[in-house]
Amino acid sequence: MTQAASKKRFALILAGGSGQRFWPISRDTRPKQLLKLFGEKTLLELTVDRLEGFVPKENILILTNSQQEAAVREILKDLPKENIVAEPEKRDTGPAIALAVGWVVAREPTATMIVLPADHLIKNQAEFQRVLSNAALAAENSGSLVTVGIKPTWPCPSYGYVERGRRASIGGLDDLPVWEVVRFREKPNPDLAEHFISQGNFLWNAGMFIWTIPAIFSELSRHCPVLADFISELRGSKDFSATVAKQFGKLPKLSIDYALMERASRVLNIEATFDWDDVGNWTSVGRYLTSDEDGNQHNCAFSQQDAVNNLVFTQTNQHVALLGVQDLIVVAAKDGLLVASRSKAESIKKLVDGLPAELR
Repeated sequence: MTQAASKKRFALILAGGSGQRFWPISRDTRPKQLLKLFGEKTLLELTVDRLEGFVPKENILILTNSQQEAAVREILKDLPKENIVAEPEKRDTGPAIALAVGWVVAREPTATMIVLPADHLIKNQAEFQRVLSNAALAAENSGSLVTVGIKPTWPCPSYGYVERGRRASIGGLDDLPVWEVVRFREKPNPDLAEHFISQGNFLWNAGMFIWTIPAIFSELSRHCPVLADFISELRGSKDFSATVAKQFGKLPKLSIDYALMERASRVLNIEATFDWDDVGNWTSVGRYLTSDEDGNQHNCAFSQQDAVNNLVFTQTNQHVALLGVQDLIVVAAKDGLLVASRSKAESIKKLVDGLPAELR
């Protein structure tokens, strides 16, 4: 990779969302990507770190919201201030990505752009960058939109799926491991997810996209002109922030999948050969904690008697002891304590809706 090529790469990291699944550690102002769940760095910091040597730091855009902007700026002090942008209001991923395209096009109209969620756990940086490099080559040489898919490990009904067709032909790059996308499939019911897995040509949609600026603008102009017009307005604006503040809230609430990916003339897919975990709830975190012979997972000083298959996570310095209990989630923050059944991990966000406003 030459220095010139590197400077033409830009990355958008989507860092919004709510803080419900990881209560009491998380809050609306401090969602999953702003938590230190796996060491001394937040998931957002780890996402930025994975791009080191691949995308120049000055080319990384963080898109967040007004509730979380202050925390993001505090965490990412070494990024240029103008590289952290807060959406005026939530409009889904379509307008969010259009905003980012407008930000990039004003700096490099022929750039290659990478879109990444801020809250995934990926440890193999070298393999991650190798896959993105192949995806960028595919995007740059085909003019297509490229997605990264995750090989399913179980028939998960809460992910979207990508159905792949034949191996893609890209002139001069036939060795690239990319496939044509037949279609995107919405979150299936469990039976349909099982069917997808049995077919062997379905991957989880990881929400990672790679494209050139000319390609994404052309496709949006054809399939979602309201977002293309917004990009054009941003490109010609003398005051980017003022234009965003004035126009963003007028845009329709559209996911990028619905606004574009399901309609684009050609979409390619490359399979992730790196480790990946979207860390969807507390039980996902447990896989990375210390575990004893009875299956108790913990991140703290811990004792137990006749306790089995519990998860304990604390931000306090307290010693935690469990007696005669099983299949619990116990999470302690400075201002809140959660005790829940492991089987109810997905229902924590419903519990949070009923909490006092100051704890949400």
